[in-house]
Amino acid sequence: MVLSRIWSAFIIIAIAIASIKYISSSHYKTIFNDMVVGKGGDTVQIATHKMNTLSPLVKDSLAQKPDFTENRIHYKTDSLQQDVKVYRIQEADGVIGTSETAVKICLGLIGIMTLFMGFMSIAEKAGGINLLSRLIQPFFSKLFPEIPKNHPAFGHMLMNFSANLLGLDNAATPFGLKAMESLQTLNPHKDTASNSQIMFLCLHAGGMTLIPVSIIAIRASMGSKTPTDIFLPCMIATFAATLAAMIIVSLYQKINLLRPVVIAYVGGISAIIALLVLYLVQLSKDQLDDFSKVLSNGLILFIFLAIVLGAVYKKINVFDAFIEGAKEGFTTCVKIIPYLVGMLIAISLLRTSGVFDVIIDGMKWVAYNANLDARFVDGLPTALIKPLSGSGARGMMVDTMTTFGADSFQGKLAAVLQGSSDTTFYVIAVYFGAVAVKNTRYTVIAMLLADLVGIITSIALAYLFFA
Repeated sequence: MVLSRIWSAFIIIAIAIASIKYISSSHYKTIFNDMVVGKGGDTVQIATHKMNTLSPLVKDSLAQKPDFTENRIHYKTDSLQQDVKVYRIQEADGVIGTSETAVKICLGLIGIMTLFMGFMSIAEKAGGINLLSRLIQPFFSKLFPEIPKNHPAFGHMLMNFSANLLGLDNAATPFGLKAMESLQTLNPHKDTASNSQIMFLCLHAGGMTLIPVSIIAIRASMGSKTPTDIFLPCMIATFAATLAAMIIVSLYQKINLLRPVVIAYVGGISAIIALLVLYLVQLSKDQLDDFSKVLSNGLILFIFLAIVLGAVYKKINVFDAFIEGAKEGFTTCVKIIPYLVGMLIAISLLRTSGVFDVIIDGMKWVAYNANLDARFVDGLPTALIKPLSGSGARGMMVDTMTTFGADSFQGKLAAVLQGSSDTTFYVIAVYFGAVAVKNTRYTVIAMLLADLVGIITSIALAYLFFA
């Protein structure tokens, strides 16, 4: 019910803001067209004016350089500085293009899902998932008290968290969806999220990652002199967000975290991460890249090898088991299409209507009037869009780096914010959609609170490391 209200609010607010812009400004007379059939990156022509008809600010700015931007409206003069073209750039696809993108995302998942679900099926039949379940059961049984001892769901969740930790997004999604399906078998109310499903999804959305390889690569491509210096802040921020998610959901579910087993596991994980950090911070960018590739890709191949060897030892029909799981992966991808389309079109409306621009401008106004260091506000677009769209947040991060510089405070903050959490609403749509859960209960609130902790931690770390 909460998700339904949020989804409805997104659409109503987006159309209301667009209507206000249409009525109040001549720059947005095509905004409804943009929201429906527009394409992200398109140049929306507004008008052509004579130089002498423009405001003094615009004229003075164009006299210094031929292209000037004010409040996201672009002015470009000709070589004679007589005629000025007024235009704006559309930030995202309209709902038609977004619907097509959502389907393409699901189709793109089919190959990955069939691959990993196939190997997951082999592992289950060979007993590998049960082995993982027994290893992690002492810790997970305290966080997931409703799950029976040694249930396969423990193993599926461990695989998902491990893939997330190594930045293996392609592997994390199939493992996560399999975990949700396992948890759904224990759910007495199939259309309502269980406590275990909420805990799992919130921990997953915390996005705990060791090495943000893609962010480091983007910073390097944009000319950063020290592309790896966001590595440690990113790791701390994701750890804080994940820990916050665990605490928030535990408070909702009245789970006591102050138990020796929980403290021992969390402390042990923290110690391992700390030792790894001490090793990784001594590596150069190239060494860090090599280490990440060997660790992540090597681990995937090792898992495949271990699964096949275990299945051969147990005399399992390996290929038939793979095909059985692969078919399940294909079905899951098709099943999540409606949920993903619904969520992404609401997000598209928010972006194309300019709702985010209104929020960001409002935050800047508050920061300036409160006499705060307002540099952090320029990095916040990435954080605001991240819960809604991973690709949109990545675009905002790149835009911030382009505007202020890859090694600027704002650029580094945007990079840390990009790596501080997962895409909340995308995760909810895909994971709950896969098991047809309609009532998500307090999942959205808990995940957004964890996101907020990640954002606040990221800002504090940015001032600590980069200010």
